[in-house]
Amino acid sequence: MLTDQIADMFNRIRNAIQARKRTVDVPASKLKKEITRILHENHFISKYAFVDDDKQGVIKILLKYDDQMRNSIQGIKRVSTPGRKTYAGSNQVPKVKNGMGIAIVSTSKGVMTDSECRKMNVGGEVVGMVW
Repeated sequence: MLTDQIADMFNRIRNAIQARKRTVDVPASKLKKEITRILHENHFISKYAFVDDDKQGVIKILLKYDDQMRNSIQGIKRVSTPGRKTYAGSNQVPKVKNGMGIAIVSTSKGVMTDSECRKMNVGGEVVGMVW
């Protein structure tokens, strides 16, 4: 059994990008659905769909490439792990690549990006970074 489901999701996305795959399937959970929604809203992925399989479900992600087959996700990194949680206050939420990327933060008001955290003046657990 995997202990870090988010790291597994990020690894599946990273491996699919390196293999130039168009789609990737990820086992679903509420947190993974929110992370996928944030990736879609920030134009890192083209589309996503939730497929119910009478178990936990699957998230199908359509990756986004340009004409030269360069992916919009240049890097994806897990920050907080099950063994070492990383928390940040509202004024300490990290900027990724000087604003060119996003930090995904799990807060008491839901999962949001670093810029949304600054606007709403909330902090939380820094789940990962995407650029």
